[in-house]
Amino acid sequence: MKVRTIHRALMGALATAAVTATALTAPASAAGRGTDPHAATRSAMEAQVRAGVPGVLGRSVGEDGIWQGSAGVADRTTHRPRAAEDRFRVGSITKAFTSVVLLQQEAEGRIRLDDTVDRWLPGVVRGHGHDGRDITVRQLLNHTSGIFNYTEDAALRKDLTSGFYQHRFDVHTPRQLVDVAMAHAPDFRPGAGWHYSNTNYVLAGMIVEKVSGHSYASEVTRRVLDPLHLRATTLPGTSPWMPNPHGRAYGKLDSAPDAKIHDVTDFNPSWAYSAGEIISTTGDLNRFYHALIGGKLLPERQQRELLTTVPTGGESPDVAYGLGVFTTTLSCGVKVWGHEGGIPGSTSVVASTPDGRHTAAFNLNADWTGDPMALVQAEYCGVVPGTTPSRLSAPLATMR
Repeated sequence: MKVRTIHRALMGALATAAVTATALTAPASAAGRGTDPHAATRSAMEAQVRAGVPGVLGRSVGEDGIWQGSAGVADRTTHRPRAAEDRFRVGSITKAFTSVVLLQQEAEGRIRLDDTVDRWLPGVVRGHGHDGRDITVRQLLNHTSGIFNYTEDAALRKDLTSGFYQHRFDVHTPRQLVDVAMAHAPDFRPGAGWHYSNTNYVLAGMIVEKVSGHSYASEVTRRVLDPLHLRATTLPGTSPWMPNPHGRAYGKLDSAPDAKIHDVTDFNPSWAYSAGEIISTTGDLNRFYHALIGGKLLPERQQRELLTTVPTGGESPDVAYGLGVFTTTLSCGVKVWGHEGGIPGSTSVVASTPDGRHTAAFNLNADWTGDPMALVQAEYCGVVPGTTPSRLSAPLATMR
């Protein structure tokens, strides 16, 4: 999540787009790659480091097998290179985990996507024009609810940027995050538009708990992490510490051109909750997306719901959004499903062809520069980048 609007997340084939995603037109992805199918990907990673990112980590799984690569460093002090097993914060890639749990609950007949938010959280979505009686669970998941995005609140943004070191260990409850949003007017009437709102997925996590009677983290663990053996993926809750092994995460806390680079590795991610708290690895993200897009986590009907998209309109006209996943077509005609994730000090992207057979995940340990979609373009289109321009705007204050 980030201060910049979501449409700036997708690059490459889309000059200005949101985050990632779509399906596939087969042979194009391998065209013109020669004997090294990942030469362009490696070159794109090195370009990110030249553009100022301390380190880049990548992994893909496809017809050529498993490929792992890195560039730059995991730690600017020790100069340790990034390692395949390093963990990092994945930001809004978390949203697909949340969506899967709700869709599994729907498959069990415990909830309906067309239930109102008020059916499960009576009176929670109220204030300044918000009304949970008029908003459905589906509208939360596809960002058509119109609910204000709490990470666009000026006071919270300040706490996460210039006030980072004073507030990084603060504890935020899900209800407090929703109340921040309720202090603002909605962006539009439910169903009348599209706007990326982290509040939607905080509410989705709260509904998961109401339906199950268990914590959001325990439901994700039981329904997704354990069945897929995602051993390196964790939900930290209120813990500010990264599990080992991990590198450092770097951010700029103000937007001055010469702003200092800070180590922002350790902070309490409770302000991200079910919209962006997860910690993972490139290996686990590849495994998750292989199962997610390949239809191994949901029954057929719920899989169709997951991949039923709505247009994102003027924010990103070439991108469509499903239930926790984006879809778009890359410059070479290849389509991928996926998501980008940004949180202080960390920018990630994961993508998959629609059959789940070619997946890729990347992480940049920076939040003020870099172009994660250039890595996706390189992996799926074999595009060797020139000088990659800075695309992220400093500072990265909120999740995307």
